[in-house]
Amino acid sequence: MNLVISNTSSRPASAAKNANPGIEILSYAIGDCALGRVLVARSDRGVCAILIGDKDEDLTDDLANRFPEAGLIANEIAVHNDLAKVILFVERPVDGLHLTLDMRGTPFQRRVWEQLRAIPAGKTTTYMELARNVGAQTSPRAVGAACAANPIALAIPCHRVVRSDGDLAGYRWGIERKRELIRKEAMV
Repeated sequence: MNLVISNTSSRPASAAKNANPGIEILSYAIGDCALGRVLVARSDRGVCAILIGDKDEDLTDDLANRFPEAGLIANEIAVHNDLAKVILFVERPVDGLHLTLDMRGTPFQRRVWEQLRAIPAGKTTTYMELARNVGAQTSPRAVGAACAANPIALAIPCHRVVRSDGDLAGYRWGIERKRELIRKEAMV
């Protein structure tokens, strides 16, 4: 069960963590970008979630579902720089997105996500190519499942994966957002 705290002070998440021993604290903030609303959450180790959507409530519910044991603190000050970088990246992907990440997933998911991070802006790969890069016995379907489980949109660019025929396949945050990201990155 999540503990949701509204906090606009500059008190770091680690201080709040000490006040609640045993509960990990994630600070988050929500802002507007060209793709809709974007939520950025960070732990003491780095950004652990970038979620895209239309409604703040849906984004905070998604965050709570992904991190059910964490305390969630709405803290714009703690996440301000990360959120600003994400919003700027959506507008100008040519600059890249340089964030310290706290990637949480199975070893297989992390291998897929590391391969995704190696795809440069303006380029795409197929699920089949990505599967080959991850391991000889990996199926494109397993790669697709790892992409769907990715909680760090944009910084782990699963939007750069397309079908073998070049068509766009599913995207957790909507096909139109995927199309727009690929279009913007192609101008790099």
